[in-house]
This record gives sequence, structure tokens and C-alpha cells, in this order.
Amino acid sequence: MEFTRLGRTGLKVSRLGLGCMSYGDAAAGMHQWTLDEDAAAPFFRQAVELGVTFWDTANVYQAGTSEEFVGRAINRFSRREDIVLATKVSGMMHDGPGGSGLSRKAVLEQADASLRRLGTDYIDVYYIHRFDPGTPVEETMRALDDLVRAGKVRYLGASSMWAWQFAKLQHTAAMNGWTTFSAMQDQYNVLKREEERETIPMCLDQGVGLTPYSPLAKGRATRPWGLQTGRSSSDDVAKAFDRDADEPVVNAIQKVAEGRGVAMAQVALAWVLSKPVVSCPIVGATKPHHLNDAVASLALDLTEDEIAELEAPYQPQDNYWW
Repeated sequence: MEFTRLGRTGLKVSRLGLGCMSYGDAAAGMHQWTLDEDAAAPFFRQAVELGVTFWDTANVYQAGTSEEFVGRAINRFSRREDIVLATKVSGMMHDGPGGSGLSRKAVLEQADASLRRLGTDYIDVYYIHRFDPGTPVEETMRALDDLVRAGKVRYLGASSMWAWQFAKLQHTAAMNGWTTFSAMQDQYNVLKREEERETIPMCLDQGVGLTPYSPLAKGRATRPWGLQTGRSSSDDVAKAFDRDADEPVVNAIQKVAEGRGVAMAQVALAWVLSKPVVSCPIVGATKPHHLNDAVASLALDLTEDEIAELEAPYQPQDNYWW
């Protein structure tokens, strides 16, 4: 495993992160394809064995059960001090003023609830899951700073919003001497590149490390065009990747992979890793080869010509924030 710094911080993170949305009680809502705790256990063990020590979850993943699985897995397969643990706040957890959003009440309440489910007394990277237009940014950033000062959170991150919203949050924190964001978790892969217009240049300028989700485009970048899986056929989010304009990009991935004699997933992830703004892509794993392919991608250095071949067919598209 390779390690790097999260943006300009001193925090060392594994070059790959384990995405834990795949693990949780399927009966709790959100997704029907998630793995229960027994089925998820081998992937936590495999992550530890491979050196994947950045684990990413969220309070809304399967109504908090993902956090519970993650917390118990840390104790079972590793040590708390060896894992860089990330979770998120904003989505709906329950009705009432503290159940969602980024008000002071919600941020403080949900942080404490996540800590209980995770079975820990601190979160390494705490993300706001989306921008909350109904709460003043001063209120949100002050509440997040209070969590850092209280020792409950080490670093702050944000996820998927307009660049101007991210800039407003960052400026408000800096202006008041509060903790700024060190990480941005947005959707970024060879099929979804709109973030290159504004958000990614801003992150580069401010030293914010990208921890992109869906680096394999919900699996679309890992198999020849037209092939489906059980998840891709049933997941409404994954279906959003069914654009005719993406076919030439997928074909380019397949061509480069065949030329290299490697899996398409390795090529798609190597493309993401080639971008200097990227600290740690978040990789979901529900089959043993998923993490093996991800780790193998670290040794795959794409040439400039291969990168150009992968990028040439891309066509601009509407915004996408799932």
C-alpha cells in the first residue's frame, strides 16, 4: 500500500479508501443490495491485510447500521489508532430539528450519535454530506469548529456542492479563525468530469485533498459496454450512468486495459490516481477481486498517450450529485 497526505495537512492516509456504503442492514432502507455484517466481515479483514486504512462511511448509510458495522470491524480486525475513520452529516436521520441538515443542533446531535454507533470518541475526518441552503454558513462552520476544539473531530471535509458554496464556507471559517475543510469528497471518474471546471481547481489552489467517491463510475468503467450486474440493474443511482455518450469512453478503457493485459477497473482507477489533486479515492468492495484490482492499480502508471485516449471521447453533461 502507498500512503500520502490528505491535501496540505499532515494526516497520512492510505492511497485508497474503503467505501462502506456497501455494508449495512438492507432492511433499514436506502439500498437493498448492501451486505449484512457477516458478509461484510471478510472485506474489512481484506482491507486491513492490504493496508487500506482509510475507511469512509456516513450516518445515513442504511440508517446508521453501516457505522455500527464499521465500528465493530475496527475492534475486530484492527486498532482504532491504525484506522483513519471518516463519516458524514446532513442527510435525514429522523424527523425533528436535529435529524437532518447543518444547523448547530443537527451537527452536534448527529456527531454524538455517530460517535455512539462507531464506538469511538473521535472522528478523523467529518464531512458535511451536502450544502444546507437553509442554515447560515456561519452557524455551520462554528458548530464544526466546536467539534474540532472539543476533540470529537480531527479534520473537516465537504461533499458535492457548487464551488461557490464551498468557497463561501471556506472563507467564512478562515475569516473567523475557525477550522477550514481539508478534504472534498465529490463524484469524479473518467465518465464524470464536470468537477474539473471549478471545484477541482479551487481544491488545488487551497490545498484541499480530493477523496472522490464512485471512482469506477458505479462499476460502469469496469466492464464492457452493455454488460449489467444485479446492482446496476436495480440501483437508481447507478442507472444514471446509462448515457449513450459514455460508450466511447468505456470502449477506450477496454482498449487500454486489453493492451495492458489488465482489468478495466485497474485502468479506470489508475486514471483517477494520476490526478495530483486526488489524495484517496473511495472504493466500494462487495467481491474479493474489487480490492485486489484497486491495489493493483497503484502500480499502473498510464502514459500521457493513454490518458489522452481515455479523455478524448468525453462530452460535457448536466450536473450529477448522487
